[in-house]
Parts: sequence; C-alpha cells; structure tokens
Amino acid sequence: MTAQITIVGFVALYIFMLAAFTGYEVISRVPAILHTPLMSGSNFVHGIVVVGAIYTLLNASSVPGQVIGFVGVLLGAANVAGGYVVTERMLEMFKPSQKKA
Repeated sequence: MTAQITIVGFVALYIFMLAAFTGYEVISRVPAILHTPLMSGSNFVHGIVVVGAIYTLLNASSVPGQVIGFVGVLLGAANVAGGYVVTERMLEMFKPSQKKA
C-alpha cells in the first residue's frame, strides 16, 4: 500500500512563503564575519536540495515538471559548487604565506 501526499494551492504557497521569510530572517541576523563559515558549513543542505531536485526531475510526468526539475538540479549544483569555492577561498586566508628570500 502506497500513501501519497499532495500539497497544492494555497498550502504550497504558504509553505514557500514561510520558508522564504524564515530564511531571510535567519540569514539577515548573522554578522558578516560569521556568514562565510556558516554558509560553508551548510553545504550539505545544498546537497539535499540537489537530491530533492533530482527526485522531482525523475518523477516529473509533464514538460513543465521536467523543466522545473532540471532548473532545480542546475541551480542546486551551482550552489553546491559555489559553496565549496567560497570555502576554499576562506581557508586560503588562514594558511601561512610563503615569503621569498
């Protein structure tokens, strides 16, 4: 037996708006000096977004669903790659510099 949950209409819009508001409030209260370390530490969350987007893409039954899934995978992968690039740049700042003699 398979149970299926469908979120439609105003419920989906409400969840999206609540997530957007919560994300904005959380990120806007983080001091600038902590922003990069916190974002680099949350790269795993972006990986979960990519997995969800792949799931959406593979289970899409219409062309708009496939387009949304593809865009989700593309943007999620770009976010993961960008997070790791920022992390590498941040870690470079803490390495000792090599002075030439």
